[in-house]
Amino acid sequence: MLLVSLLCALPARGEPQSWAWDDGTVPYVNTPMEVVERMLRMAEVRAGDSVIDLGSGDGRIVIEAAKRGARGLGVDLDAALVKLATRNAERAGVADRARFEVKDIFATDLSRASVVTMYLLPDFNVKLKDRLLALKPGTRIVSHDGSIGDWPADETHELRTPEKPVGLGGLSKIELWIVPADVHGAWTSEQPRHGGTWRFRIGQRYQMLDVQAVAEGRELVVRNTRLRGEEVKLVIIGLVGSRPWHHYFVGIARGDAIDGTLTLSDGSAQTVYPWHATRDR
Repeated sequence: MLLVSLLCALPARGEPQSWAWDDGTVPYVNTPMEVVERMLRMAEVRAGDSVIDLGSGDGRIVIEAAKRGARGLGVDLDAALVKLATRNAERAGVADRARFEVKDIFATDLSRASVVTMYLLPDFNVKLKDRLLALKPGTRIVSHDGSIGDWPADETHELRTPEKPVGLGGLSKIELWIVPADVHGAWTSEQPRHGGTWRFRIGQRYQMLDVQAVAEGRELVVRNTRLRGEEVKLVIIGLVGSRPWHHYFVGIARGDAIDGTLTLSDGSAQTVYPWHATRDR
């Protein structure tokens, strides 16, 4: 019974590592290959990506990423696992794109990563949150069975993994976060052919937006918003001139500028205009 209780309480991460909870290590339980595949698919790992796996165990995530053409770095405190992962990469023929180091996850430079993967305790994830949010907008972060504090995931997927010896109900939960651009504040956009000067006031909490939009002195209804990395999408409904319009703004936010398109529809026809917005300073 004690063994069952311990297994149910264990947070998963990789394969039998240290059980010395007081030394800051995370128990190692293998990530099932089906979960590895799903994690890489959710993060859309491809050639040109730089993947960093925190707590890399036997190296399977980095090795599978390398098979997709990415370059990967796995870090782990267990030197024996780092040697095992290195041998596994050599056997898989991807040693030129997959390397492993004995390193503390909190001492690892994440700045070059386009994808970060992890299978850690939620408490560890929370401690990493500020560093992850500081990464380049658009960086993808994938976690197996571990949230990142109050930062809501962009995508969540659950699948049955009866081979996993820990967790509840034989389920694995995979979550994806995409580091959001900073778009909070007041923005101005000129649309001389439709509405003149547009003003947007954007409140932001992580990737969640609270947007107010005004054109021709009228506040319009913001029906939907999405921020996914640098990509901003706004759906706005309301009168411009004397007619009701559906406005679909899509743009890429970089610094104090958003550039993209405005698609207008009156229910019978669509027109597309360039969209450029600048943040007021």
